Amino acid sequence: ALAPRCGWVLPGLEQRVAVPAVVSPAAARPYAAAAKPAKKDAKRTRQEKVKEKPPPRRRLLMTKPVDDVYLTWLYRRPSYELEQAVGMLKKFQELDFTHPKQFVYINVFLDMALQKKKKVDPFSSSVTLPHRFTDEVNKVLVFTENEQEAEVAREHGAAIVGGVELIKWILEDEIQADFYVAVPAIIPKLIPLRNKLKRKYPSTRKNSLGSDIPKMLQFFRECHEYAVEDESIIKTRIARLDMPTEHIIANLKTIIHDICTFKPSNFDPIVQRLVIRSSTSEGLLLDLDGILPQVEKVEEKEEENVTDEDQQKPVQESVST
Repeated sequence: ALAPRCGWVLPGLEQRVAVPAVVSPAAARPYAAAAKPAKKDAKRTRQEKVKEKPPPRRRLLMTKPVDDVYLTWLYRRPSYELEQAVGMLKKFQELDFTHPKQFVYINVFLDMALQKKKKVDPFSSSVTLPHRFTDEVNKVLVFTENEQEAEVAREHGAAIVGGVELIKWILEDEIQADFYVAVPAIIPKLIPLRNKLKRKYPSTRKNSLGSDIPKMLQFFRECHEYAVEDESIIKTRIARLDMPTEHIIANLKTIIHDICTFKPSNFDPIVQRLVIRSSTSEGLLLDLDGILPQVEKVEEKEEENVTDEDQQKPVQESVST
């Protein structure tokens, strides 16, 4: 008998072949079950490759450009001495034909960090500048229930004088002032205003609580106020551009020295960067040498003097013997 050709069906097997076999989808696609783990593994490998990639190296900035026209982002921002920067602002005004009596501003960038993840809380302060640059007078409210003290406050320029009756008007925003001053006798009755006034609430720390009403009024009517914005920046005006350079420098140093009192001297300086500008000019980065108070250096010099004296004493004693 001849063997059947390929493709022939032997009799009796037709029924078996005609019945379709039940095949599970997993058996039909053996690769399907391993598809998801493969994708996860691919994602993991990608993430690992991203982590293994070294961070892109930043190009070192060059110091000074050679030509007059250059790309600013390739070079370090130049810093200027204070007197030089003020002279440049005055020259910008002459070249641009802008208003000569425009204001001069400073932007102070602060380092508020302390030890153990602590920070200096945002603060505000008032300071008397050595050279006033505006004729504006601050509006000061005086809290007192004594008639004689009230009369003294009016004579020395208080805008509003009163007692407990003013609390309601202040809470309803019917009365507003730049500064609030009080005598010690009335301060227990002003507790409802603590949350309303916040930093402007009278206190001995800010010299707005005391018995010397004329002195407090003289200070707060003419003082200059500044405050920390965005947790680490102070933006404030300090002078007018037409003022003498010496007056502008004196006002700037007065404000900077007051800012430095809000952080202990044994930490890094609170002032990290200082930019000066006028109303119409670009900002000039200042060199901090000679601007920040030299507290630590003075202490070091005193220690050196003490050690020198201790070393000289034995020599003198040996000579005398």
